[in-house]
Amino acid sequence: MAHDPLLARARELWLEMAGVPMAFPADGGVEVAVSARSLLCPPGWVGIVALGDAAIVTVPAGSWAGIVRKVLHGLPLEVLTDSDRLRAVLPVAEVLGPASLAYLDECDFQPAGLDTVDVVPGEHADLATLLASVTADDADECGLADITSHAFVVRRGNHVVAAAGYRRWPGLVAHMCVLTKPNQRGRGLARAVASVAVAEGLANHLLPQWRARPDPSRRVARALGFRQLGAQLSIRIGA
Repeated sequence: MAHDPLLARARELWLEMAGVPMAFPADGGVEVAVSARSLLCPPGWVGIVALGDAAIVTVPAGSWAGIVRKVLHGLPLEVLTDSDRLRAVLPVAEVLGPASLAYLDECDFQPAGLDTVDVVPGEHADLATLLASVTADDADECGLADITSHAFVVRRGNHVVAAAGYRRWPGLVAHMCVLTKPNQRGRGLARAVASVAVAEGLANHLLPQWRARPDPSRRVARALGFRQLGAQLSIRIGA
């Protein structure tokens, strides 16, 4: 694969998150390593990250390494983050994902100016109110409760109806977190608040990352200029 600086930066992040020395195979394919400290997945799970034409996989114990390596070797890359197809070859007990992984080069940024965006502290009470207005799944998916940046918000009257910010990740990465109140969706508000959060991340020389499962979230990322480079999947293997 021709050198892609954006892909290289994204891979550096996930190699650091793996918790052990490993690499995305230069000729494509997958590398499997044992890592009890892996941040690719919850503790005790198998973490899979595919970026470009290669993937890395961490397993929690050596007893699983040989099995996972043998099963995954030679599989098409897209199968590695397809939970249904993995169930055909591994005893998968539980799944998180898959989530798309998209990144933004500053020269590709397409900012939005669709609304007035205010800035509030990340622990502002209005954010807690917004999070309480959505389902637990939506609140968990957006990650807004864990931002380390300021929050960028749109109000309707006295109420915050959309907010975005980012959590600082290893490798100078800004992990984007965005949420819009359900009755306000489809109006461009997610793009408006995310645009300001992305701009701040870029100004701080961070690499914006957009990790998402729902299609509407992926569409917002594409509208801002993010490029999907791969996907992440976590699986818990049963007995």
